[in-house]
Amino acid sequence: MHILGISAYYHDSAAALIREGQILAAAQEERFSRQKHDARFPGKAIAYCLQTAAIPLRKLDYIVFYEKPFITFERLLETYISYAPKGFRSFLTAMSAWLQEKLYLKTVLKKELARLGDCKVKELPPLLFSEHHQSHAASAFFPSPFPKAAVLCLDAVGEWATTSLWLGENNQLVPQWEINFPHSLGMLYSAFTYYTGFKVNSGEYKLMGLAPYGDPQYTNLILDYLIDLKDDGTFRLDMDYFNYATGLTMTNRKFHRLFGAPPRKRESQIGQKEMDIAASVQKVTEEIVLRLAQTAHKELQTEYLCLAGGVALNCVANGRLLREGPFRDIWIQPAAGDAGGAIGAALAIWYQYCDRPRQVSTTDMMQGTYLGPRFNNKEIRQYLDDIGAKYQHLEDEKLMPELAEILDKGNVVGWFQCRMEFGPRALGNRSIIGDPRNTEMQSTMNLKIKYRESFRPFAPSVLAERVSDYFALDRQSPYMLLVAPLQAELHSPMTEEQQQLFGIEKLKISRSTLPAITHVDYSARVQTVHKETNPRYYDLLSHFEAKTGCGVLVNTSFNVRGEPIVCTPEDAYRCFMRTEMDYLVLENFLLSKPDQPEWQKDESWRDEFELD
Repeated sequence: MHILGISAYYHDSAAALIREGQILAAAQEERFSRQKHDARFPGKAIAYCLQTAAIPLRKLDYIVFYEKPFITFERLLETYISYAPKGFRSFLTAMSAWLQEKLYLKTVLKKELARLGDCKVKELPPLLFSEHHQSHAASAFFPSPFPKAAVLCLDAVGEWATTSLWLGENNQLVPQWEINFPHSLGMLYSAFTYYTGFKVNSGEYKLMGLAPYGDPQYTNLILDYLIDLKDDGTFRLDMDYFNYATGLTMTNRKFHRLFGAPPRKRESQIGQKEMDIAASVQKVTEEIVLRLAQTAHKELQTEYLCLAGGVALNCVANGRLLREGPFRDIWIQPAAGDAGGAIGAALAIWYQYCDRPRQVSTTDMMQGTYLGPRFNNKEIRQYLDDIGAKYQHLEDEKLMPELAEILDKGNVVGWFQCRMEFGPRALGNRSIIGDPRNTEMQSTMNLKIKYRESFRPFAPSVLAERVSDYFALDRQSPYMLLVAPLQAELHSPMTEEQQQLFGIEKLKISRSTLPAITHVDYSARVQTVHKETNPRYYDLLSHFEAKTGCGVLVNTSFNVRGEPIVCTPEDAYRCFMRTEMDYLVLENFLLSKPDQPEWQKDESWRDEFELD
């Protein structure tokens, strides 16, 4: 049985295909369209999934959409009625989109699918609809290695739910309770993303990365005025301070008066105030997540917790939850946002609608989240020859030691291999990598390659069996969704003068023997690399360790700011030539920047991508 899951029309459109309960393929539309967070019908992603399974669309057994649009429409109407006459402009803007397309989503989907499948609408497989938080919960529990678990979903909003608790057991998910719109932890965090001058639904991770530079002095202000937080983690927001339910922005004048100024203008200088606000809302978020998890554990009496929804991408909160929470272990869906809803919707149909038994293994079902397209050496050689690129073809036994030496010399390498990752993280298949011991690596990658803000930290990839040698982490973290402290013996001593530094000045201090991956609070967003799921990246790390004694590499996504992660060899070569990367690896082909034919230098390419 083949089931196609689709998420679309809000942000991060994606498609996923399962066969007999196994995930065959999954990809976000942005990777093909080259428009970050592309929300349109995921035609290219669907085509990729069908091609992988070698099955025509009309031969699928079911197609399932990740939410129920009529319930969302009901929420919009009820919200407007609750706040009327406020919000009329916002209501008209939303209604325009709904009356033109979204209200007739079933018809729109069928027409798009029939066009894509080159068939008549009546020839299409049955089209089903899952609830938004059910899709999140299914994406978290069913691929997890747990036979029974509490499942916590936290995001901006689904149809009505913003936070929900489920009990996952065998092949069933039983809803327990939910918090409904407009009271939303995701919306609270996005409101501060907006207020500090970052892009909503894109810049939340910047707010998280900025938090360690600040002092959480606004925490009480948030708890006293913006949110009524109960001991059990449930909460209500004071909507007098927010604009998202009735307006076209996230915050309003009352919010701005409370914090003493209007929102920071995008791309303007970031000050200590923004850093302190980031630290404050991050602290509040972590407290809410911890309290909700404790409530889930108390009510459901389970040893394990699964997480999904956009808030589950807050890896700092996840790290605290693992260290301080009541659960024996947690598992987070690597594509925790809306893209992962495509997988969850398909799995919900397989297990719950079709009532198929669930087999649980000690490893999860996500296959390292390497579920996207791959390109073989023959295809890559043909492309490189067509553009006149200069390259060496090296088998792995020669390539890996050569790369270890290249990295040891301080070079930055674009690393492209095997199947593309599904979700927001590059995990060693579409990555830019470097030496974490290099004191200049963090600034070089940020300013000369990623073209992004200097404060943003980089993540380490570490050999799975060596993770505890470097980090205070006693388990695997394959999806880069846990932040852990660096081991104390790796810290570099600081002078009394250095310890007095505030804000962005902290960035100038080398804090450990691995400065390129050590954040200002001595933490890192860890990826453990496993021989079973990524043997070539593991092999490279092993060679780097043999060469240098260091079993860690800097790993950041293969793209520039505002660009989706690269998908094809063409995407990778273009990004390589536009930036100051030193080397590029495309499977078994090694390319050096100085050897390449002259590249047409035109800085207007940066206008292709809207800044995140």
